[in-house]
Amino acid sequence: MAKATFYFPKNFRWGTTTAAHQVEGGNTYNDWWRWEQEGHIKDGSSSEVACDWWQNAEVDLDRMAAMGQNAHRLSVEWSRIEPHEGQWEGAAIDRYRDLLTGLHDRGIEPMVTLHHFSTPQWFTDQGGWENADLALSRFPRYVEKVVGALGDLVDLWCTFNEPNNYVLMGWLWGQWPPGCSDFGLAMRVMHTLLKCHAAAYHLIHELSPTARVGLASHFVVFDPADPDSWLDRQAAGWQDTMFNQATLSALSRGRLPLRTRRLFIRGVKDSFDWIGMNYYYRRRVAFDSRRSNALFGRMVVPEGAEEPIEGMGEVYAKGIVRLAKRLSTLGRPIYVTENGVHDLTDARRPRFLLTHLHQMWRAIQFNLPIRGYYHRTLVDSFEWDYGYSLRFGLIKMDPRTGQRTTQRSGELYADVCRANALDDEIMARYDPELADQIFQG
Repeated sequence: MAKATFYFPKNFRWGTTTAAHQVEGGNTYNDWWRWEQEGHIKDGSSSEVACDWWQNAEVDLDRMAAMGQNAHRLSVEWSRIEPHEGQWEGAAIDRYRDLLTGLHDRGIEPMVTLHHFSTPQWFTDQGGWENADLALSRFPRYVEKVVGALGDLVDLWCTFNEPNNYVLMGWLWGQWPPGCSDFGLAMRVMHTLLKCHAAAYHLIHELSPTARVGLASHFVVFDPADPDSWLDRQAAGWQDTMFNQATLSALSRGRLPLRTRRLFIRGVKDSFDWIGMNYYYRRRVAFDSRRSNALFGRMVVPEGAEEPIEGMGEVYAKGIVRLAKRLSTLGRPIYVTENGVHDLTDARRPRFLLTHLHQMWRAIQFNLPIRGYYHRTLVDSFEWDYGYSLRFGLIKMDPRTGQRTTQRSGELYADVCRANALDDEIMARYDPELADQIFQG
């Protein structure tokens, strides 16, 4: 019999998250496919097959249900639905209806993301998000088509996934399509994305008044490398403002927190019913006058860091609580829409899961309004510019054969989902040392 149990609220959403281009296969009409063909994928791999969801997603939907999941966040692919401008593919919409119906049939509530990084080639060829007039006419037209066709099966809509990270990687650091490095252009694109979000928000409510609409933003905890250094504190603050606060300020105040002529964004204030937190790591920031493209901040991983994540930052489970406190000031429900760690061997993912779920439970005890958790991801998938060299799946997949193997972390997550709780028996089964620290410390 368990000695101690951390219970989660009744009807708490336990799920996983996927993106269409990462799992479907055969998405050859978007900008990411073209980016792959130009040789930008670090391990040289291709999304041509991916997880083969377009043909065989149901086998993984069965796995979700068997693991006790009651929620799933997926995206629909704009370039499948409209592969050429004004050409609507009814067969694609029918397939998405099949997927959504399949989720409902298994007792799994879908959250649908309308844009998850991939964009039709015809749209980008006309200027894409850099062309505000084009974006503000074509994106709402796509939203209207999708919501009109699928709205009876969807209550939770996510307009954009990580507009802040999307702009950073595509228009500032140039690592994603379109491969630009221009701060002014990046700010214009961010402005356009937020206006498109607001347009989609209001349109969805016109078409489906009871729907709940939000967006998922990438959040990083930025702390100064030396808390006593004024320069380090400034650099960490600048990065936080640029990366974290821009989206929050737009949604809550209708303006960007930056000195730019595009400060105010008409219609975006209060255009959200919930906020999604995508959280992975903390970064310690040291001032560096040579790094203007990173707002004069350089990431450092000091000795004693909880666990370094190569090239990204450090594992820091308490960030869940810190960020939830910050997001709670918006006065809306919070969903942890992405959380996970890349791990080729699944050696550290169980502890990552346990520590982050425990901190999420702590946040809920502070009456912070977290309504659900979506682990990223169910199955190893095509990881954008890294290809298959990064693995986030609870289920291991061989990209050559498609063979799936549930990992120890997947078994752990299934135990938590089924119990709607963390207890000392679950923790002791997967990490006895951590169980001792939490329950006997």
